[in-house]
Amino acid sequence: MEDLPLLTSPLHSTNSVVLVSDRAEVLVAEDDKGVRESLVRGLRLEGYDVRAVADGLAAVEAVVEREPDLVVLDVMMPVLDGLTACRRLRARSRTLPILILTARHEVDDRIAGLDAGADDYLVKPFALGELAARVRALLRRSSLSGTDELLRVGDLSLDPRARTAVRGERILELTKTEFDLLELLLHNAGIVLTRETLYDRIWGIDFDTSSRSLDVHISYLRHKTEQGGEPRVIDTVRGVGYVVRR
Repeated sequence: MEDLPLLTSPLHSTNSVVLVSDRAEVLVAEDDKGVRESLVRGLRLEGYDVRAVADGLAAVEAVVEREPDLVVLDVMMPVLDGLTACRRLRARSRTLPILILTARHEVDDRIAGLDAGADDYLVKPFALGELAARVRALLRRSSLSGTDELLRVGDLSLDPRARTAVRGERILELTKTEFDLLELLLHNAGIVLTRETLYDRIWGIDFDTSSRSLDVHISYLRHKTEQGGEPRVIDTVRGVGYVVRR
């Protein structure tokens, strides 16, 4: 799909598009009519079925009515903002892929989106081709798993099929991206995975070298897996990447 700026020629539909097929369905929540129509058009050209709504509350209600394969959420929306909607959706489903759109360029704003439970984010303005790549990567992660076997290192165990992680007797509450990242590291326990490998396997496309997405998720994983003085699970190999030691 050719990279085009947002606000390309509009579609005929302005509120929602509901198609019935076996193709992956994407729910788009964006209050700007022109951007919403551009997103719907671009995703439909990529072969997805699309529903579109104009505020966060409508997005939550649409997911409750019928859960899509992926949600694209703008941050700044009326009625219910995107971050609040993201939290509600993540509370409802640990596995639903959520992509946040934000006009804010500050790192803290991007971290806020990840902290709300988003799996990935895009900063406006962006090319439709990049959006399509992010959507493909998230859907691929949602449908594929490295193994169905129980993964265990020390007192930390992860069940890919049940998508549960436990340390000792404590259940870890992980977002989808945190789970996928921990699964990849555990599956390759003892092997140092480079930052480039982790970005490629988890996000599926090249990221700006200044991106802190990986570091933020590693930080969250450490916080959740190292409570009460528990030994470190994920080690940093400076200048290379990360590893789970056996």
